[in-house]
Amino acid sequence: MRVKEMVGGERRETGRIDVLPVMAGPTRGGGGGDDRDGRGIGTGIVTKTRPKTKKPSLYKVLILNDDYTPMEFVVHVLEKFFHKSETEATQIMLHVHHKGYGIVGTFTRDEAETKASQVMDYSKQYGHPLKCTAEPEGFSG
Repeated sequence: MRVKEMVGGERRETGRIDVLPVMAGPTRGGGGGDDRDGRGIGTGIVTKTRPKTKKPSLYKVLILNDDYTPMEFVVHVLEKFFHKSETEATQIMLHVHHKGYGIVGTFTRDEAETKASQVMDYSKQYGHPLKCTAEPEGFSG
C-alpha cells in the first residue's frame, strides 16, 4: 500500500507500508474491538526494524625499519602489495627509514592481517627480515 500525503497542496507518495493480517489473541472481558465474528483476526500495521549494523574495526598496516632490507625492496613491496606509485612508495620508504616505521594503509582487520602476512612471507622468500604489522586504528606509534 502506498502512503500519500498532502505536501504544499499536492498529493505525493511518501513510501510503502505493508498491511498484513494480525492474529489477535482472545481479549479480556469477553471480546470487543474489531473482532466481530470471534475469530481473533484483524488488521494492523506491521513494521520491521532493521538491526543496526556496526562498521568493522579498522587497522593500520605498518612497515618497520630494519638495517638489512634494501630500500629498493621496500619500494617494490609497497608497489606490489599496496598498489602505491613509485613516488608514493619512495616517500613511505624514506619515512620508515627515518622514523622507524610507516603507515602503509588502513583496512579492515582481516585485510590488514592478510596484507601484513603476505608482506612477511614475500620478504622471507627473498631472504629479507622486513617486518610488517597490523595495529588497531587508534595506534599512535
